[in-house]
Amino acid sequence: MSHLLIVDDDANSARMLATVLEAEGFSATVVGSLREARQHLMLMPVRAIFLDLFLPDGRGLELLNDPQLVGEAEFVLITGHASLDTSIQALRLGAVDYLTKPLNVEHLKRVLGRLHGSGNVRSEISQMSAMVHSKGGFSGLIGRSAPMRRVYDQTARVAPTAVNVLLVGESGTGKEVVAQTIHHLSRRRDRPFLAVNCGAISPQLIESELFGHEKGSFTGATRQHRGYFERAHNGTLFLDEVTEMPVDLQVKLLRVLETGQFIRVGSEEPIETDVRIVAATNRNPLEAVRQGKLREDLYYRLDVFEVQLPPLRARLDDIDLLAPEFLTSINQADGVPRSFTPAALDALKHYHWPGNVRELRNVVHRAAIMAEQPEIDTIELPATHAVHRVAASDAQRDVLSIPLGSSIADAERLLILATLERFDGARERAAESLGISLKTLYNRLREYGQLSVSPDR
Repeated sequence: MSHLLIVDDDANSARMLATVLEAEGFSATVVGSLREARQHLMLMPVRAIFLDLFLPDGRGLELLNDPQLVGEAEFVLITGHASLDTSIQALRLGAVDYLTKPLNVEHLKRVLGRLHGSGNVRSEISQMSAMVHSKGGFSGLIGRSAPMRRVYDQTARVAPTAVNVLLVGESGTGKEVVAQTIHHLSRRRDRPFLAVNCGAISPQLIESELFGHEKGSFTGATRQHRGYFERAHNGTLFLDEVTEMPVDLQVKLLRVLETGQFIRVGSEEPIETDVRIVAATNRNPLEAVRQGKLREDLYYRLDVFEVQLPPLRARLDDIDLLAPEFLTSINQADGVPRSFTPAALDALKHYHWPGNVRELRNVVHRAAIMAEQPEIDTIELPATHAVHRVAASDAQRDVLSIPLGSSIADAERLLILATLERFDGARERAAESLGISLKTLYNRLREYGQLSVSPDR
């Protein structure tokens, strides 16, 4: 039986809390001060500490600053003086959740339900953190670079808490993968994870999608609909591109975050919800606030803990892990063994990747389709991704000199013919490398009187 410690000088509240804890299968000890709490912790380890914010001999948060004393114990903050700033401070220091007085028994039971399995979560996070170097990744995330290690550290820190998270990064950097990782390593892992792209739903429908609607509430509402908040109850809701949400709906989202209640469209009955929010944006959130795209009060509700995702160009060495991993998945689906040559991987690391990891995955898939041999070389890469793909031994062959003063037409002719020669007369590959259609290439060759070159192969 897990043992819990209640640190609260309010005897009635502490007694009620202890009764609920014991009814839920825990044993509990009640103390009324920081001094008594420290004495108890020196004698007996505890699974979790329910900690009042204000105590006779100091602030409860002081106990969070003594990791050697509390060991692996987790904290749940209790306060009769609810303050968003204080609650956020506690969550950032490592508290897994917080309760306000008078205690909401149903909320307390949900917190306890998540505590039951949290030991496995903490153990799993510790094991994954220790294996980042050997595995080359963390949960579903891939990479050993310093920027990714920072993401792993932040994810490991925030996942077990109840805090809302804001993911900031360019499109294609893997924000949804990070959101899924946070959910998988949280106490909500056995509950739903739902994702909604706030920019992909029309403004007329997004309120209904988030909060649901009643039958007959508007034209076309032929049945009752349960929205994302209702379906994600006790789980995690990923709000992608949250800055694209209409501003008037942001007010309603803020109300849900503040009260834990929402109302279906066409109804007047509030519905309780316990959902952790992981939001994401490809904008600078403060700039979005200044531009009126994101309400400032909502921003501070979402940005309790911010994780910045690096663009792929800031971690190019991770391509050595990412590209083969993507290729392995394609190989398994196709039943065909393929691998990259060192030259191909090197070429991929010399591209600037405006589309980030998503673009890399697409390029790998395309290269696998184009490959005629088990090894994927630079020739299978799109021309735009192979600007620097010249191997040292081929350098002289792959450099084209165009005299200054040449006309555009002459420069184009030299480039087309040299590219065709580079690909041994394979017109389809030459056209693809040049970024023109096969028809355009044929027209140019006809103009140059070169239609006698060797046929495509």
